[in-house]
This record gives sequence, structure tokens and C-alpha cells, in this order.
Amino acid sequence: MTIFGPAVDVRPLFPRERRAFLDLLGGLGPADWARPTVCPGWDVHDVVGHVLNDYARRLSGGRDGHGGAVFASDETLPAYLARVNEEFVRAARQLSPRLMIELLNHLGPRLDAMWAAVDPAGPAGLDVSWAATDLPSPAWLDIGREYTEFWVHQQQVRDAVGVPGADDPELVRPVLEIFARALPRALRAEERPEGTAVELEVTGPAGGRWLAVRRDGRWTLDPGDARPAARVTMDQDTFWRLASRGITVGQARARAELTGDPALAEAVTTLLAVVA
Repeated sequence: MTIFGPAVDVRPLFPRERRAFLDLLGGLGPADWARPTVCPGWDVHDVVGHVLNDYARRLSGGRDGHGGAVFASDETLPAYLARVNEEFVRAARQLSPRLMIELLNHLGPRLDAMWAAVDPAGPAGLDVSWAATDLPSPAWLDIGREYTEFWVHQQQVRDAVGVPGADDPELVRPVLEIFARALPRALRAEERPEGTAVELEVTGPAGGRWLAVRRDGRWTLDPGDARPAARVTMDQDTFWRLASRGITVGQARARAELTGDPALAEAVTTLLAVVA
């Protein structure tokens, strides 16, 4: 067991998530593609272009060993990602919706095949910095991070066009599971005695309960049943939107129930599962 808790294997879900996304996109009209999304400055077309970038980037790097864009001398990781993502999205504005759908449909199975060949317990192709910056990530967490990325962007498109879906608990539960892996890092500034526990409970059909325990001078996810010093409860819609910053920390706190040690409970509500 590591600080990341039990492994979560999302690989069988990629085709289902993608099928729901492609079915959604295939039903959109021209006006829908221009609707604004929660992503600043991006409309639906831009978000789909970004997903296409994610497909192509992971295949190019993970399958083909292509290094891709390089960091500028003064760039942080968030700045680098913001720059290269924006560059691709702007270029993708030259692509028709039909072509982007065709490209996603073509590249998706190749991405599935790449993930299928990976040992989930092995090292990640790309470490998950929002889970830990001082420890290597396991492959299952890296792959899970990509699943959450695709699912969240699908939901952003659905929100923009007013078409709910991809909300089957079997599709949503792994998103919550992976996002919960950011809990130890959210608590990193809070030093407490050995064995101190904090509980996050997410309610709803896909919800669950996660416990972070202070062990060996750091917070770690623990499947045990310790008595928590602080407890935060929120519904699943609030949780995934908080973790992906679709809502603010203040909005999440207003929708959540915080009990126990105030500093620990408030730290839980700063949980972030994207690079920002």
C-alpha cells in the first residue's frame, strides 16, 4: 500500500466513456459547437479540440516516444500546459466538427490498446503532480487521471449544451475515486500527531468514503476505519466540480458539511485534481 491507496483500474471504461461522448457530439447542431463552456475563453468546439489534443499527445508520447513541445526556460508546469493547450486549441479551430469526431473515433481505440499494454502497478508515463510531487506515481493513477480528464470535459460540453448523460455510477465512481487521491496533498500543510485521521464522504449513487491518516510524517490514504478528527461531506456533483475547479472553494464549502478540526476540514475543501 502507498500513500495513494488501493489501485483503481479504469481501462475497461474508456470505450464506454468515449461512445457516450461521440454520441453526444454527433447530435449537436452548428450553434451548439459555439456555445461557451466553463473553461475560460473556450467554446464547445475548443473543448473538443482539447480532448483531441489529449488523445494525440498521449499516443505520441506514450506509444511513439515523441518528446513534443519543450518548456521555455522560465516556464512552470501550469504555464507550460496552458500555453501548449491553447496553441493546439487555436490550431484545431481550423478543423470541422465532423473531422474532429472522426479523429476521436480513430484515435480512441489506439489509445485503449496502449493502456492495455501497460502494467498498472508499474511506473507512470507521466507523474500526477496534484497527488504528490515528491513520489513517483503508479501507472494506474496516471491512466486514471486521463479518464477523469476525458469524463470532466464531456460533462463541460454537456453542461454547455444542456444535455445530461455519462452519469451512470459505473462511469462516475472511478472519477471520484481518482480525485480522492488528491486528498493527502490537500492536507500537506497541516501537521498533526501520528494517527490523526480526516474523513471525506461523497454522497450520491457513485459516492464513497475516503480516509486520510497521518503516518510517518505525511498524510496517506488508508482503507481502515479510524475515528476522524475532521469530517467533510458533500454530494458527488459538488465534489467533482470542486476537484476540477468548475466551482470555487467557497462555493464548495457552502454546499458541504464541515465538522471537527476547522483547519483540517477547510484543507479538504481546497482539494484540487487538475494542474493549476
